[in-house]
Amino acid sequence: MASAKEKAGFICVKDTLDGGYPALVLGINAARQGMESKIFYSFMGLHLVMKGGAERAKFIPSGLMGAIPGMSTVATEMMKKKIDKANIPSLAELQEVAQLEGVQLIACKMTIDMMEIDESKLIDGAVVWNAEDFLIYAKECKVCLFT
Repeated sequence: MASAKEKAGFICVKDTLDGGYPALVLGINAARQGMESKIFYSFMGLHLVMKGGAERAKFIPSGLMGAIPGMSTVATEMMKKKIDKANIPSLAELQEVAQLEGVQLIACKMTIDMMEIDESKLIDGAVVWNAEDFLIYAKECKVCLFT
């Protein structure tokens, strides 16, 4: 009898470039190592699994630099150039890769209800779970990370 796949779970709560990339990169690599892999998007991270949300993700510098008006726009353009130069796929492209690799993208039901989001606004293939559903899965995970 074949043994069950090891499981990995990741939680993404930020809709920024530095919030979205870690969960996707880790999720994809867990799947490539033969693990069942899921990413749970909650609070602001939910925007990343809404249609067009990954394309709107910004990079917001920390500290005082992030508070300067217009700095996030400048920083986002600089970061996207670095990402492109390093030949790294965009967040939207990585979401497609993740789904092709079998990573399940999960939207938080509580956040959907709280923000009054129509589930039809989610990207194709995203599913909706409540916190209990994710915790049941997370209890079985060999790796479970808050990114």
